[in-house]
Amino acid sequence: MFLFLYAPIFVLIVFSFNNSKSNAVWGGFTLDWYLQLFQNNTVLSALQTTLLVSVLATLIATVAGTAAAIGFYNMKRKVRSACLTVNNIPLTNADIITGVSMMLLFVFAGQVLAGLSSWLNAQSWAESAGLWFDFGFNLGFPTLLIAHITFDIPYVILSVMPKLRQLDPNIAEAAQDLGATNFYAFRKVVLPELMPGIINGMLIAFTMSIDDFVISYFTAGSQVSTLSMVVYSMVRRRVSPEINALSTLMFLAVLTLLIVINLRQSRQEASARRRPGVPAEPANEVLISLEDEDLDPDAPQR
Repeated sequence: MFLFLYAPIFVLIVFSFNNSKSNAVWGGFTLDWYLQLFQNNTVLSALQTTLLVSVLATLIATVAGTAAAIGFYNMKRKVRSACLTVNNIPLTNADIITGVSMMLLFVFAGQVLAGLSSWLNAQSWAESAGLWFDFGFNLGFPTLLIAHITFDIPYVILSVMPKLRQLDPNIAEAAQDLGATNFYAFRKVVLPELMPGIINGMLIAFTMSIDDFVISYFTAGSQVSTLSMVVYSMVRRRVSPEINALSTLMFLAVLTLLIVINLRQSRQEASARRRPGVPAEPANEVLISLEDEDLDPDAPQR
């Protein structure tokens, strides 16, 4: 099964060094495609757009999704169930439905704002004041970013919610009882407990964003192209071996990142096992380091 899944990737890596443009005939070893890759402005521009959109969408979705998860968790059960149902809609919808719906929304919003601008410019007071309004917009990078944030947020919420359910509801109050302010208690006590879920949601959001094609295709417009859109346009004619070289570099970057993360986790587990009698993560004890500026003067000091 693993061979079936990874064989196409290995074939892609091998043919990125092929001296021929064919993906079926080996023409010798060469590094020319890697050199041509860094001279292809179209592919590099698409890669830059893809990474920029993915990073921005991931950061914004992580912050918004974490805040939304905390808000949902503190709601009443019926309201929370209704909000989670709405949150699951982008997950259950097909990508093409989400993409077309958001495209229609952006086009409608652009037309409404353009009509509002025309109405304001026709007013006598605007003409006498020399004002000119132009609220209209077209599909482009902002709409692409909004679309990615929209379908990234539900993944972050679903990753953070289980950590909130595992969290002791009295742990923040205990920190405040010891003199911590609300923000300091959240930053030093609650946030570290939620961090594994936040990181998982961030990784899922980044993966979904950098891998997306359908929603990007409908919301990017004609001026902006992601890497998947460039590859799709090449499929109509012929995929350039430069894409094989780019895919190989991206695969090696992700593989290196995974190796570093796994080595770090292995070292932490090994270090925890070398300390007998000391648990790696204390579950029943909260240690808070309070600085003078973090103390709440109105809280009882104990």
